[in-house]
Amino acid sequence: MLEKKVRNLKKTAFTMAEVLITLGVLGIVIAMTLPSLVQNYRKKVVETRLKKFYSAINQAIMLSEKDHGDKKDWYQDLKGAEIDADGNPIEGTSEQEKWFKIYLQPYLNVVKSELLKNGSYIVYLADGGALEIPTSTTRDYYFFPGKPQKCLKKNNYSGHWQEISGICMFPFNFNPSNKNTSWKYHYDKGMEPFKAGWDGNIETLKTNSLYGCYDENTNHFYCTALIQMNNWKIPKEYPHNLSY
Repeated sequence: MLEKKVRNLKKTAFTMAEVLITLGVLGIVIAMTLPSLVQNYRKKVVETRLKKFYSAINQAIMLSEKDHGDKKDWYQDLKGAEIDADGNPIEGTSEQEKWFKIYLQPYLNVVKSELLKNGSYIVYLADGGALEIPTSTTRDYYFFPGKPQKCLKKNNYSGHWQEISGICMFPFNFNPSNKNTSWKYHYDKGMEPFKAGWDGNIETLKTNSLYGCYDENTNHFYCTALIQMNNWKIPKEYPHNLSY
């Protein structure tokens, strides 16, 4: 009786070859699906942090208006820090830093701030994102869903915006007092995704020769607006592999 049970057990057990084949198939399936799973996770993180930042920065602007009056009156287009002979930013010379610390920073959950090598001012937010104010203006803003240094290094940034824009850096604008037609989507508004020169057509956000998100030869600055217009969701056909 015992011998019969042993023979039946041997018949139902997997051979070593069968186990190896099964593991091999599982390995192939995992290798095929893992990149998609990772990219989907990155998309969710980017979507969540973009939407959260948009809400937080515009809440900050509204709170600042309660303390300082109409944003059109206190907004100023200011420059960053001066650079010394050794190529380092000079503390106390950044007008944009002084302005930002008065009108916006007190209303944001900032955990750290600093002057970058090029004189730009950057603040790091509690949720892991960061906001850089380019050295030449307080009109343009670059939001990073993750660490800026990681973004630049991972994408081999060499000074060309298309290497990171719409991938791990997302442009915004705050230009509430400019009535010029090119800024009609920013006039008397809070901080909005970059829409300078936009004609209001969704397809233009994809194909514009300067800023189009889908054209590999542009700087992709319209990508942020395209995501906003899709209810802060990354479009299914989005051409860039996101990171943060």
